[in-house]
Amino acid sequence: MRSAGLSIRVPGDKSITQRALILGAMADGTSRIEGALRGADPLATGRALARLGVEIDGLGASEDQVVRIAGRGLRSWKSPKGILDLENSGTGVRLLAGALAAQPLTAVLAGDESLSRRPMDRITGPLREMGASIRYLGRPGVVPFQITGGDLSEIRHEGRVASAQVKSAILFAGVGAGVGVEVLEPRRSRDHSERIFEGMGVDVAEGEATGGWLVRMPEPPPRLSPLQMQVPGDFSSAAFFLAWAALVGCGDLFTVEAVGVNPTRTGLLPALARMGADIRVVGRRRTGGEAVGDLVVAGDSSVLGAVEVGGDEIPGMIDEVPILAVLAARAEGVSRISGAGELRVKESDRLAALATNLRRIGVRVEEFDDGLEIEGTDAPLTGPVETFHDHRIAMAFGVLGATPGCDIRIDGPGVADVSFPGFWDLLARVRTWWETVSDGTPRRGPGTRRPTSGMREPRPRARDTPDTRMPVVAAPTGCTVVAIDGSAGSGKSTTAAAVAGQLGYRHLDSGALYRAVTLGLLDADPGMVAGTVTPADLEALDIAIEWDDRAMAVRMRGARVPEEALRAARVTSEVSAVSALAVVREHLLQLQRAAAEGPGLVAEGRDMGTVVFPDAVVKIYLDAHPRERARRRILQRGESADAAEIEEEARRLEGRDARDSSRSLAPLVRAGDAVLLDTTHMDPMAQMEAVVGLVRAVEGSH
Repeated sequence: MRSAGLSIRVPGDKSITQRALILGAMADGTSRIEGALRGADPLATGRALARLGVEIDGLGASEDQVVRIAGRGLRSWKSPKGILDLENSGTGVRLLAGALAAQPLTAVLAGDESLSRRPMDRITGPLREMGASIRYLGRPGVVPFQITGGDLSEIRHEGRVASAQVKSAILFAGVGAGVGVEVLEPRRSRDHSERIFEGMGVDVAEGEATGGWLVRMPEPPPRLSPLQMQVPGDFSSAAFFLAWAALVGCGDLFTVEAVGVNPTRTGLLPALARMGADIRVVGRRRTGGEAVGDLVVAGDSSVLGAVEVGGDEIPGMIDEVPILAVLAARAEGVSRISGAGELRVKESDRLAALATNLRRIGVRVEEFDDGLEIEGTDAPLTGPVETFHDHRIAMAFGVLGATPGCDIRIDGPGVADVSFPGFWDLLARVRTWWETVSDGTPRRGPGTRRPTSGMREPRPRARDTPDTRMPVVAAPTGCTVVAIDGSAGSGKSTTAAAVAGQLGYRHLDSGALYRAVTLGLLDADPGMVAGTVTPADLEALDIAIEWDDRAMAVRMRGARVPEEALRAARVTSEVSAVSALAVVREHLLQLQRAAAEGPGLVAEGRDMGTVVFPDAVVKIYLDAHPRERARRRILQRGESADAAEIEEEARRLEGRDARDSSRSLAPLVRAGDAVLLDTTHMDPMAQMEAVVGLVRAVEGSH
């Protein structure tokens, strides 16, 4: 009998909550924030905003209560009486400094002993350059400092490190003062501020540039619209429980629900995958501009293996390095973390704190200026751990202490309340659950090492599945590819998106790529003649795919292309001719194939199973009676579908079918090994369930 699974939720995202509070206070009107974190850091930020005359209701209540912020407008805060004490909130003091730089008032920002050791010059430098007056009141470069804001000038700031806090402070100052700003980072940092700004009516452009990643806000609006948003669960908080599940080996019995899976935050997931922990995102959706999904430890793989992380990976997992280090202590082999010098100036010197505590409990570790080298062990780990007043150090070693073979004592567990109120109670709950449903024998821990090191052997795949007659062949990348082709109006896009969400796979919308090419060519030459398109024309468009975890967006010339632009009438009228060009299809072929990464990909179009992914694990061909496809097309356009209009649209679709199927290049044909699915009498849910059933059948044959 299968053991009962457990689903948990973690508190709201700390980074998003902090930004929502400050930007809501800058808006005109009342913002409503659901799911806001009630940790010590957001509470300190909320109290500082109250001292500035901002009315905030509900922040002191439970997390199921809505927080309401009565925004006073961009430059209408009041001069505070006394200092603004941000306690231990580095995010709060740095982002608030950016907002205060545009306010015509003077304020003093301060914090506790820990915050008073953390550098502020990287924030105050560019704010001074914009025109704010800043004076340190104690030691240079740290809080407390006095800031006097007002009229600011434009700035192009080039940062030496990728810092979302620096970038956000400059953006907050720019929008508050109504001046354009640019921030060039050596690599992309978290983009929560950009996403929230988008929901408030602010245009922020971003993309790759010479020297790194450029974020631009050229023309801030005169006002900010109020926020109406749901804060997703904090990925950094979820990471502790994903690590625990990976360490004890509880497989797909354990789920963390409704977690933010913004791709600039989930850098830990690829590292875990390389260690042998398969964490999948299922039920993916979008809330308030942020990607959200349920995280499942998808299987009982062998014992964790060592990993190397560094360089471009670090900004996307900077807060998860402590829990990664703990996992490395239980992995087979020597793990190396580099490029993480930023951890020296967090709530503690996290590299030093990790090295000190790992040695105390019996782990061999070497400390470098920007990282650690950790030799994993399956020996019992015991001893005291000093948190150094750092919540992530406390929780990381708390997770290790909740696994078999460890007896670890945390000196200041209460510090976890900074970002995760109730952490210890929830950890005790999941530990008790696992002891109840397991047989008492740990699947990981002392004595459970695999006999040999190196990469895991791939799972054998059956070559044939007689009842579906599909060849079960892995894509070159090892990614499970589901290819969905079919006629216009058969439900390809809707079905593919739903299947991808159900399976936790990426969704490749090939039509969006062809539309982006068409849009770019029209923008370059409104009188474009399709037959004259050259490879150089296509290279100049710089078409790329951007993944928000599993959801696809298209970038062109470094900027994301809005969905409404892709669906414009002028694009629709030309895309068929453009997509029929051999030069275009060849240009996009490798881009589509490169999407086959991670656990799986659902690719939909008209040549997915025949040209793009001829070795797809599952191939589906959707079709429906022309009249039913016509009815769907008319309803999609928001029109009434009477009998005469349906017949006319059906004739047009039949004509398109004939043209598409007779093309010499990538004709619309059913692959010989594709399963035909007639959707005439199926609703979208039934279509999704049918395809998922086929995929599950193939997976079950492994």
